[in-house]
Amino acid sequence: MKWKDWVHVTKLDPDKQLKAGDIDAIATSGTDALMLSGTLNVTKENLLSLQKQLAAYDLPLVMEPAGPEAVLLDGIDYVFVPSVMNTTDVQWIVGKHRYWVQQQNGRIPWDAVVPEAYIVLNPNSSVGRVTKAICDLKPSEVAAYTSVADHYFHFPIVYIEYSGTYGDPAVVKAASEALDQSILYYGGGINSAEKAALMGKYADTIVVGNAVYDQGAAVLKATVDAVQ
Repeated sequence: MKWKDWVHVTKLDPDKQLKAGDIDAIATSGTDALMLSGTLNVTKENLLSLQKQLAAYDLPLVMEPAGPEAVLLDGIDYVFVPSVMNTTDVQWIVGKHRYWVQQQNGRIPWDAVVPEAYIVLNPNSSVGRVTKAICDLKPSEVAAYTSVADHYFHFPIVYIEYSGTYGDPAVVKAASEALDQSILYYGGGINSAEKAALMGKYADTIVVGNAVYDQGAAVLKATVDAVQ
């Protein structure tokens, strides 16, 4: 299954610990892919440790870097690279990316790189604070960012990121209606089958992360079943 066909992705944070047996339960939940992603305290060491735990499972593995300092390329199927559309700091649109390319000096497997247009909508989240995102956006404003990302910049993925809190379905619906070619991802606060199903009506792919750590793998399976 190619990444464009995924409907459920599980996001795992290298800075957080999973309980014994959770990795196996996550990998066998029916989720389409596993994403290594975090905002704070992400290092090559904890990324490699998490990757090692996941190596035994036949699931696509995505690296979503928080910055150029810690990026895995070996043993990774895709590198999803975010650009934050609603940031006030240009380094989160293109600056970090230029540094990464320069740092890698021609060693980037471009066929595996998938650019993401992030629209960050939780001002209290780590990603919202770090990227200085303007989060108090109306559905029409989110739709406009979405359309710019799709039609002007041609991002393969537009990612509505509420990061830790459940977002406004009306916002996700507006984003969905503004898209033509891009795949719409939604992440944030999905901790039940009902929430997964509602956001899954509008987003092509839902991303579940915090619920795995807060409530365990059983809730993850419920979210998978709701959208598969």
